[in-house]
Amino acid sequence: CPHTQLFRERVPGGNDPEAIRRWHAVMGDVFQAMHHYCWGLMHLHRAKVLARDAQTRSFHYGSAIDEFDYVLRHAPQHFVLLPEILTKRGEALLGLGRSAMALAEFERAIELKPDYWPPYAHISDFHKAKGDTRKAREILEAGLANSPQAIGLQRRLRELEDQTQNPAASRRSR
Repeated sequence: CPHTQLFRERVPGGNDPEAIRRWHAVMGDVFQAMHHYCWGLMHLHRAKVLARDAQTRSFHYGSAIDEFDYVLRHAPQHFVLLPEILTKRGEALLGLGRSAMALAEFERAIELKPDYWPPYAHISDFHKAKGDTRKAREILEAGLANSPQAIGLQRRLRELEDQTQNPAASRRSR
């Protein structure tokens, strides 16, 4: 974010011409839109962590989606950050209660980059929260098959197994 438009003028060291050229070379012309991704991340964080009421949370989730959509409109289909942006968009959609759309974004991210583990984690968390531990486990196992070193998936699978093996202890720890 420090080298993207608008941020580079406000972040110390952000207006480094060499770094800007390097990021543009890596990302292509979509780099000109990446400040919208950064704004989307800020809105997502505000919704998840800082918002104190449902209306403010909804505002920030919706704003995050708008910012991610701006980048998606400008990104080519092979853009390296596409799986991450889709995953972040899915997080915001989940926050708004649009689970079907969120799950579709996570699945799209997985199709683009099967070894990118965060969308598996979000899908598994969704199913676990709904009480479908079998589906949550399936998703974690699929994620680990594609990304065996993903500590976040390993931890979730251990927690799921602990919960399944000792449901009484799991209820007490809530």
